[in-house]
Amino acid sequence: MKNKLRVVIDTNVLLVAISSKSEYHWIFKNLLNGSYELYISNEILMEYEEIISSKFNSEVAQDVLRALLMLPNVLQTAIYFKWNLISEDPDDNKFVDCAVSANVDYLVSNDNHFSILESIDFPKISIIKAKEFKDVLNL
Repeated sequence: MKNKLRVVIDTNVLLVAISSKSEYHWIFKNLLNGSYELYISNEILMEYEEIISSKFNSEVAQDVLRALLMLPNVLQTAIYFKWNLISEDPDDNKFVDCAVSANVDYLVSNDNHFSILESIDFPKISIIKAKEFKDVLNL
């Protein structure tokens, strides 16, 4: 049996994937269908909740978080080391730390702050945009 793709998804991607009217809704649908494994930390969950609440409302945020925490392909990761690799937007480091800790295949983000990771040899983190993620999932 082939292992599932392991990813961390930045808030900007998850946010646009929630609505069924979004061109990126396939990301959320494939998560719900178990097509890949999503790795999260407590810090990431808190940011998901904060941003989803501000863009939609707290009820939508709670529903999304509840769904994430119930899915068997969403795995919580403990962060034991902070790499601090992104200086332009230090808040993005929570996604990098989770990606390293969980040894994921990709960090999915449309945020250009993550492009600095392409020039860092260790720890090596593969960053892809949401549109590239579709190709990786063979959709």
